[in-house]
Amino acid sequence: MAEAIELKAWARGRSGKGGARAERRDGRIPGVVYGDKQQPQTISVDYRAVNQQLHTGHFQSTIFVLDVEGKKSRVIPRAVQLDPVRDFPIHVDFLRLGKDAMVTVEVPVRFLNEAASPGLKRGGVLNIVRHEIAVRCPADAIPDHFEVDLTGLEIGDSVHISAIKLPDGVRPTIAERDFTVATIVGRAAEEPVPGAAAAVAAEPGAEEAEAAPAEEEEDKEKDKDRPKEREKKKEKDKN
Repeated sequence: MAEAIELKAWARGRSGKGGARAERRDGRIPGVVYGDKQQPQTISVDYRAVNQQLHTGHFQSTIFVLDVEGKKSRVIPRAVQLDPVRDFPIHVDFLRLGKDAMVTVEVPVRFLNEAASPGLKRGGVLNIVRHEIAVRCPADAIPDHFEVDLTGLEIGDSVHISAIKLPDGVRPTIAERDFTVATIVGRAAEEPVPGAAAAVAAEPGAEEAEAAPAEEEEDKEKDKDRPKEREKKKEKDKN
C-alpha cells in the first residue's frame, strides 16, 4: 500500500450554492468530510491538487491526511461530482477513517507476460472483463493493484478471481461466485464483402433482364409471319 498523501484544506464558513461558487472562483473545490462518529464539516480543497490526483486513476482508493487548518485526520474520497459539460471536479466528499476502519474500494488489475501466452501469439485477443475489482479491506492495507499472469494461456482460457492471490484481510465484494476477470478469445471471422453479396443477389434479376429482350424479338418475328399466313388463307378461299 502507498503512503498516505497530505492534502491541505480550509474550513468553509458559508454553505450553499453562493458559498460554493465563491470557493471555485478562488481556485478551490468545495467539499465535506464526515464519519468516524464526528459531525460533518464543510471544507474546501485546492483545485490543482485534487485534479492532479484524479488523473492518477485511483483517487478514490487513496488514503489522504486531510489538514484542515492544522487539524489532521485520515480520510478517503467517497464521491466526486464533475461538471456535466466541462468534466472538471466541482465537489468532493471525504470519509474519516477511525482505528481499524474497513473500506470498500476498487483496485486496478494489471496483466503480465502477454508475450508468454500461446493463445495471444496465435492471434488471440485479451478480453478484459474487469479492469478493476471491488474489494473490502482494512483502510491501512489497500492494495495498489492486482496482478494476472497470462503465461501459458490458450485461446478459450479464462482467468477467474480465484486465480488471483489476494493479500490477507482482502476479499472481493462478490463472494458468492468465482467471477471472470479476463478471457483469451479468437479473432472474429472476417465479414463477407458487401459487394459480393449484392452481386449474387442481383444475378436472378439480371437473367430476367436478359430474357426479356429475347422474348420481345420472338414476338416481333411472329408478328411479321402473321400477314403471310393471312395471304395464304385468302388464296385457299378463292380456289
